[in-house]
Amino acid sequence: MAQENNNQNKNQQQDINQLLKVRREKLAALQEAGKDPFQITKFDVTHHSQEVKDNFDALEGTRVTIAGRMMFKRVMGKASFCNIQDLKGDIQCYVARDSIGEESYADFKKYDVGDILGISGEVFRTKTGEKSIHAASVTLLSKSLQILPEKYHGLTDTDMRYRQRYVDLIMNADVKETFVKRSKVLSSIRRYLDDQGFMEVETPMLVSNAGGAAARPFETHFNALDEDLKLRISLELYLKRLIVGGMERVYEIGRVFRNEGVDTRHNPEFTLMELYQAYTDYHGMMDLTENLYRYVAKEVTGSEILTYGEHQMDLSKPFERITMVDAVKKYSGVDFNEIHTLEEARAIAKEKHIAFEEHHKKGDILNLFFEEFVEEHLIQPTFVMDHPIEISPLTKKKPENPEYVERFEFFMNGWEMANAYSELNDPIDQRARFAAQEELLAAGDAEANHTDEDFLNALCIGMPPTGGIGFGIDRMVMMMTNSPSIRDVLAFPTMKSLDK
Repeated sequence: MAQENNNQNKNQQQDINQLLKVRREKLAALQEAGKDPFQITKFDVTHHSQEVKDNFDALEGTRVTIAGRMMFKRVMGKASFCNIQDLKGDIQCYVARDSIGEESYADFKKYDVGDILGISGEVFRTKTGEKSIHAASVTLLSKSLQILPEKYHGLTDTDMRYRQRYVDLIMNADVKETFVKRSKVLSSIRRYLDDQGFMEVETPMLVSNAGGAAARPFETHFNALDEDLKLRISLELYLKRLIVGGMERVYEIGRVFRNEGVDTRHNPEFTLMELYQAYTDYHGMMDLTENLYRYVAKEVTGSEILTYGEHQMDLSKPFERITMVDAVKKYSGVDFNEIHTLEEARAIAKEKHIAFEEHHKKGDILNLFFEEFVEEHLIQPTFVMDHPIEISPLTKKKPENPEYVERFEFFMNGWEMANAYSELNDPIDQRARFAAQEELLAAGDAEANHTDEDFLNALCIGMPPTGGIGFGIDRMVMMMTNSPSIRDVLAFPTMKSLDK
């Protein structure tokens, strides 16, 4: 049986090689005849396929020009049908010898599925009622030298879909729609924030000190200055410098890089949006988040109800707000308000089978409880507030309870979707927090922050009370498109090299 399969695969490969050879021979013949499609530099398009269909009554009988990839061809003697796919969809074209001329029709019959054509002709409806274009001219704009996957099975190999996204987009209409919606998400965010008086800015990707988050950075070397640099893991510290400089409302949408694992919600390079607003706090950031998510959902999906997998999330209702301590108490039965020492925290962690490390403090253990018992239950939009100071080195303390800080994480579908603070603007307190991070680094925590002296100097110049937030754009797009993996919303996700 194995031998039979090997022989079958070998024969299939030989057939494919022969078909590829034929395509190259066709190109050579076209070039020899002075019809090289790769010499064409421009083709004027008047309409997309869906525009023709949507405006058929107005366009019927008029001439239009479309361009796209031929996905189907049926030759029937002196007349043929083909299907042209473009950005907006696809449309049938009727190609007749008497309409485009004998020479052009002979050429058309030799064109292959996958070739890119420009077709000009009259909009009409066939005898079967299909909205179509009656071709008056057909121009070969690009010759496809590779074979597309078989029509009815499409490109189904997941690994190959991510590696050859260009083929995935051609063969799977829903994939193209996902990336169209991704673009709408980004434009909707920008439109909302611009209307709120925010200014979009850009900050460095190559930095000497990658701070602002708990993550391991990628490292590189800058030859011209003979200096080691890192790719940024966050946008935070430079955006805050702009707040110090008097730019009261700023945001950036950009790539950040974290040297960590890959799974359905993590990719080493991903899109983050951070914004900072002077003279507000984390409550202001909650209001902004709630309004922004509703706005984007309505713009992109047309509804304030999002469906993801088996869950429906209602954005129209006020988002729940709960402290981390209360959330842990609700779902684990453990009240950290009654736990006063590190020894007590370690004891209850052992009792509940929560693994912790030697350097973990009481606040770290509270967070471990939250991750273990709470996150999966946060399906509806929820703000989890008031985190322990140990896991929040850049956040203002709560004046009435300095063991905790004015921070929230926004959850939906059991996922963290955003992280926000009342930003720490006390340079003395910030230096002490950095010192604690340096101790963690020395103890082996590769994700702890280094002290950033220039940022401390900026705080000494003076930063107003400020609210800040970071949104994971890729997860937001996943939610808006019901996509099961982050790789489905990244046009070119990180993949292991095939040479390895």
